[in-house]
Amino acid sequence: MPINVLPCFMAIGSNSRPRHLPKKNFPAYAYLPGSQPHPIRDPAGHSYLIEPMLVSTDTAIGSDPFLWGLDLFNYGYYWEAHEAWESLWQVAERGSPSRAFFKALILLSAAGVKIREGKTAAALRHSRRAAMLFRLLAGSPEAIAEEALGLPPAILADYAEAATTARVALPAVPLGWPQPVFDFVLIAPAAAFATISAGE
Repeated sequence: MPINVLPCFMAIGSNSRPRHLPKKNFPAYAYLPGSQPHPIRDPAGHSYLIEPMLVSTDTAIGSDPFLWGLDLFNYGYYWEAHEAWESLWQVAERGSPSRAFFKALILLSAAGVKIREGKTAAALRHSRRAAMLFRLLAGSPEAIAEEALGLPPAILADYAEAATTARVALPAVPLGWPQPVFDFVLIAPAAAFATISAGE
């Protein structure tokens, strides 16, 4: 299947999913609430007693936690992506565009979890809230979405809403397997250049 890359580095209809941190191993399972041990609280959880990646506000975009969140999201580890980005959201200044951006990504990840659980109403609620936050960023002098993903916030908003409107039944996968549910992948601009260059 050919890959179509938009000028703003979002791959559409691609079976190819880039890795931003290829040396980091994915978790043992993609967590779905109530189906597996809680990753952090349960001693059998895949991240039990594992220290989260350290973040600072001045390096949030392009930081390992941000890039790790992209990898997790793109490969269908939505709960885990939510956790990676939550650490960035927590250190972002209240009321800042950065905080809104990370919250939008967290909500999009939550929509992914709800899609996998078959909870359409909750998935719609999360994706619409993510879209609303992306649209609020469109008027911001800080171009965080463009800097982080090379995308205008309006495009991110459109994809967030479209992701949950025309859902098809997901194929069955074994419990714990990751399952991408979105028709797009999120790519940091530097990784997009590397992906495009490698394919030429």
